[in-house]
Amino acid sequence: MKADARVYDRIREALSRPGQGSSDLDLNGAGGIADPSKLRPAGVLVPLIERDGQVNVILTKRTSHLKHHPGQIAFPGGKVEPTDADVTAAALRESHEEIGLPPELVEVLGYLPKHETVSVFSMTPVVARVTADFVKRPEPGEVEEAFEVPLAHLLDPANYLVHGRRWRGQRRYYYAVPYGPYYIWGATARICRVLADRMA
Repeated sequence: MKADARVYDRIREALSRPGQGSSDLDLNGAGGIADPSKLRPAGVLVPLIERDGQVNVILTKRTSHLKHHPGQIAFPGGKVEPTDADVTAAALRESHEEIGLPPELVEVLGYLPKHETVSVFSMTPVVARVTADFVKRPEPGEVEEAFEVPLAHLLDPANYLVHGRRWRGQRRYYYAVPYGPYYIWGATARICRVLADRMA
């Protein structure tokens, strides 16, 4: 049983509408993260794959020994390297390296507005359909696990929570959208919430 193909038309239409960018500090009344000229470009893939009649989103859990964001849930992707033509090329390259997703199986549906991170990246989410199943091969140096979350779970605003923790001497608030044993929060949850708001 295949998922309703119209969901991709709805996503394309939602992504085609203009919208404001987001940031890790959106819930804290703060402005931009940094001078835009100091933000480093990055691309992350929001990969949608059909499974048992529903559309799922592929996410990764970063390995616990990493210096930055160990153990956190993330989209596959990373900074734009000099060899990358653009943010889409970076997202596709990193997705292939991190989880073994062949670029030829990726159909780009559109883009969400840029998201600014406290690690001083300007991150462009590339929303895409994975056109066929593939064997996930997590890169052991970076990815502990690649797993899937139903898109319907991430599109339901009722599943989002606002949590807080101390950061640089102040209490920082952020979105979280837990799923089973996975605590999805921070930039990943914020990007998912932007998509949910677009699709509402």
